[in-house]
Amino acid sequence: MDGDIPAPLPTTVDLRAEYESSGVKELLDDLDHEMIGLKPVKQRLRETAALLLVERARKSLGLTHHTPTLHMSFTGNPGTGKTTVALKMAGLLKRLGYVRKGHLVSVTRDDLVGQYIGHTAPKTREVLKKAMGGVLFIDEAYYLYRPDNERDYGQEAIEILLQIMENNRDDLVVILAGYADRMDKFFESNPGFRSRIAHHIDFPDYQNEELHRIAAHMLTEQNYVLTEGARAAMDDYIALRRGQPHFANARSIRNALDRARLRQANRLFSSAAGPLDATALSTIEEEDIRASRVFSGGLDSGRKEDAA
Repeated sequence: MDGDIPAPLPTTVDLRAEYESSGVKELLDDLDHEMIGLKPVKQRLRETAALLLVERARKSLGLTHHTPTLHMSFTGNPGTGKTTVALKMAGLLKRLGYVRKGHLVSVTRDDLVGQYIGHTAPKTREVLKKAMGGVLFIDEAYYLYRPDNERDYGQEAIEILLQIMENNRDDLVVILAGYADRMDKFFESNPGFRSRIAHHIDFPDYQNEELHRIAAHMLTEQNYVLTEGARAAMDDYIALRRGQPHFANARSIRNALDRARLRQANRLFSSAAGPLDATALSTIEEEDIRASRVFSGGLDSGRKEDAA
């Protein structure tokens, strides 16, 4: 009815209760469970959640509040969890009302930059349209900028991105990802990006013990186990593989386990004289690990990113 007195604003906010009810605690707990290590990265996510919770609380009390800029840079070597954390970040932003949808659109240069005049702008705008309301993750973002090629159209994509990042920062978060040294050079060459990226998060390489725990976690999810000898072989594998070219952290471990399963399957198929039980089908033996070329100093000629 006209003349109704508006309901008074609350005078207090229970941040802990908001943290619980928003689903953010559940999301961050899942991240702790699913991803091994990455303590500084997880801490930054918690800090981001705290910032958004406080801003939401200020709004509910009628205080002046400012929507923070959350465009980010994720730097680190391959296989350190950047894409997975970007997906979690999208979910966190959705739960706290920063974006509408909370989905992740992951792209590279080829998804944004055309090969001829007039091709780049519609490609870039179509990607941005799909990402609106969520997070746009641009992997190896430095490839957008190729100053040595005067016929390159990456600069056009960059200009469109910068405009959208500025004008739609309350409904789109852009995350640029790649190697730290190359990202530094990219930001030096593109000050517009540097001024719009408020959060720089470095993803450290995993330590040997963390990689072994990652391997155990992956195997558990697939209902496989390592024998005692295979566990020792995996420790040796990790120590050797880290010193070889194209090491990709958790990605390399996943690929190594895939090949161990391949060897196990061939071993079972070649040697089985009768029915096999679930234990035999689920056990990785030492020989399945030590057959890797890593132990002879070799690399898989077919896949640069990993050893066989």
